[in-house]
Amino acid sequence: MRRTRLCIVVATLMLCITATAAAANVHFKSKSGPTFTDQGLVLNATGALTGLGNGDILVTLTASGQPAATCTNQGGNQAAGQNPAVVTVGGQQSIPASSVKNGNVTINVTTTPPAQPTPQQAGCPNNNWTARITDVSFSGFQATLTVMQGGQTVFQQTFTVP
Repeated sequence: MRRTRLCIVVATLMLCITATAAAANVHFKSKSGPTFTDQGLVLNATGALTGLGNGDILVTLTASGQPAATCTNQGGNQAAGQNPAVVTVGGQQSIPASSVKNGNVTINVTTTPPAQPTPQQAGCPNNNWTARITDVSFSGFQATLTVMQGGQTVFQQTFTVP
């Protein structure tokens, strides 16, 4: 009997602990969602989330965009590339549990730049040229924000970048 009560008390405590750590209804405070900023080679997303539990957060941003490339010959002369295929880039932001206040947190996550293309991928005249992505246009393409807390995905939404 005593052992059964102890098990019930321990199970109840574990349930309470996991209930307070789990996110209930994570969403952006602003109805318009996050703000996206095209910073040339990278995309930045900012916004305020609410409905989070108590725990560390990992925010992941994945986005697609159309790169513009230049080709440079051995003499240093540049020519526009043929715009390589659409690229997908990503970035992450770790937020400690101590930054979550009453279920609210501000995110600010930026992707990494895309990998540089080969001369062939960039549309350069031949492999003696050097290709370099100079800009990525994210406007009109998709960006996905994923928020994980306690090892579980608590929010994931795909947006069209304005």
